[in-house]
Amino acid sequence: MKCDRCGRDVIAFMMSFFNRDKCCLACLDKERKHPKFELAHAAEVAACDRGDFNFPGIGKPTDL
Repeated sequence: MKCDRCGRDVIAFMMSFFNRDKCCLACLDKERKHPKFELAHAAEVAACDRGDFNFPGIGKPTDL
């Protein structure tokens, strides 16, 4: 599979907290360092607590 952010071929990936991108570990590291990451993570946790397991995220920032 290819990373939705950088296009590299990857074996392991995780979903973004900002949107539904499937990201490689390097792209996820960049995401975790973004100033809005805590907001995105909290929104995801709140959605899961409500039973919304298909939460689309808060949207990917343009500078990510």
